[in-house]
Amino acid sequence: MNLRDKPKSKISASRKLSLKMLLLQRACDDLEKETQDREEEKVRYLGEKLPPLQLSGLSLEELQNLCKQLHSKIDITDEERYDCESKVSKHNKDIHELKLKVQDLGGKFKKPALRKVRVSADEMMRALLGSKHKGSMDLRANLKSVKKEDVKQDKVLTSEVGDWRKNVEAMSGMEGRKKMFDTAGGAQ
Repeated sequence: MNLRDKPKSKISASRKLSLKMLLLQRACDDLEKETQDREEEKVRYLGEKLPPLQLSGLSLEELQNLCKQLHSKIDITDEERYDCESKVSKHNKDIHELKLKVQDLGGKFKKPALRKVRVSADEMMRALLGSKHKGSMDLRANLKSVKKEDVKQDKVLTSEVGDWRKNVEAMSGMEGRKKMFDTAGGAQ
């Protein structure tokens, strides 16, 4: 069976459309019901925690006692709010750590950008070999030494060449080519 040969749907397009419309209508009804339930829960909770105040006919001492009670209730609710916030932050940290573990196990971990670090050869060898590394490593000791005679010979060769314009005029034409051929053949 080829991928192009898809099995035909047993449900007609109009039936699919009507089912989608029914699902969307049901979802909208559920959302409305959920918001109403939240509002009712909020009103019930506030009614339970904050009974309506009746201030008429109270003396000064009774008003002061009422204020003290309200302040104590405010302190209690602040403590509860703080506890809830700390629990939420702890859970968020746990979720973040678990996400990192999942990424590590899944192998889809983004490698962080590495910083450039300047490390000398001695420090690098000490880090790699630990206590086995002794003394300093002189990288210049392995370089090829140049004798001063070679430098003098290079200077002599450059002084022989002289002005390049004179050489061009002397080597132009067939006689110049013959001279170059003779000097190259004689040098071997």
